Amino acid sequence: MKDKFLLSDTNVFQYLFEHGLCPQAERETSKVELKRAKNFNLLVSLEDGRKLLVKQERYNPEGRTAGEFLNEWRVQEFLQRFPELSHIRSWLPEVLHFEAEHSIIVCAYLEKYRDILDLYYREKVFPTDIASAIGTVLAKVHRATFNRREYRDFFWTEPERAPTGTVPRLIRSLERIKPEIFGQVPSDGLKFFALYQRYESLQRATTELRTAFAPSCLTHNDLKLNNILFRTEGEESNDSTVRLIDWERSNWGDPGFDLGMLIASYLQIWLDSLVISKALSVDESLRLAETPLENIQPSIAALAEAYFAEFPEILEQRPDFLWRVVQFAGLALIQQIQATIQHQKTFGNRGICLLQVAKTLLCRPDESIPSVFGREAAELTRLEASAA
Repeated sequence: MKDKFLLSDTNVFQYLFEHGLCPQAERETSKVELKRAKNFNLLVSLEDGRKLLVKQERYNPEGRTAGEFLNEWRVQEFLQRFPELSHIRSWLPEVLHFEAEHSIIVCAYLEKYRDILDLYYREKVFPTDIASAIGTVLAKVHRATFNRREYRDFFWTEPERAPTGTVPRLIRSLERIKPEIFGQVPSDGLKFFALYQRYESLQRATTELRTAFAPSCLTHNDLKLNNILFRTEGEESNDSTVRLIDWERSNWGDPGFDLGMLIASYLQIWLDSLVISKALSVDESLRLAETPLENIQPSIAALAEAYFAEFPEILEQRPDFLWRVVQFAGLALIQQIQATIQHQKTFGNRGICLLQVAKTLLCRPDESIPSVFGREAAELTRLEASAA
């Protein structure tokens, strides 16, 4: 068996040279910096001013990777196959190289861009023009690929890329909680599964959402705010100021999940600021948040309004779309709870608050719309009434 190649700060330049990504002459003057991330990321600064982000997926104990970079590259192949979609490139990462054998991908480093989540957390401001730009770009990607059979067939060539993707798998994992779970999660984590199974209405809502899942366009499937960049230099806000990065879980999917997950990421800012204490009820903790929901609502509303203004056809095709988006936001919060249990091995009072909010979104989406957006459904969609 061939030895695995492990990228490092000492061999990255030679790797780039061998693959024609930089000249040998710049080796002595280049700089390499480790970037903390889920994968092994190196930022290489070259003498000519270019910066390259070189990423390698981490190997598991069995010597395998998750193979997620293949999805990122698949999107690039998709755009090459269908040149009429070339305008989408300006909203995605600039991928320069991919090697499946060693799970390495190289992108141009977007130096003039900033992580939107970093702005929100550091400066505690939520500009609506940024949210509108995000909603417009996401809608354009969805609209450009919506209900096109030739595009769908590109992603479904291989059986594992068919519609049983992120969302159905997540819901089925909740539906099939078996005794083996007791040996896989810490005792705190079991509290989540116990609470989830206690709420029959929540289980019904998630099962219904799986049935309603409607793959119809290219979707990101991990559209959190830290996977979105905005340009900090140049012209004022327009479509090209936003980049949607890290398409490692992309597939042909339901556009409602992308929008719902993005809304959940906004809600997470509010939920991360909760005042947690055993002396406070869930409602009191939600009300005493350091970043009140009211501060974030205008951006969530601007996001949705821009999306529907750019892609009104989705409401014609699916009159209950906004209703489903709110449910997907609830599902995304449950996904976040599970990620916390997996990585931090905890499920405390904060997790209980998240579950309570997720339950409300999933089970009562119509009642949740004014709470999430600060507006009624008809104001967001410009329809006389919500079909939900």
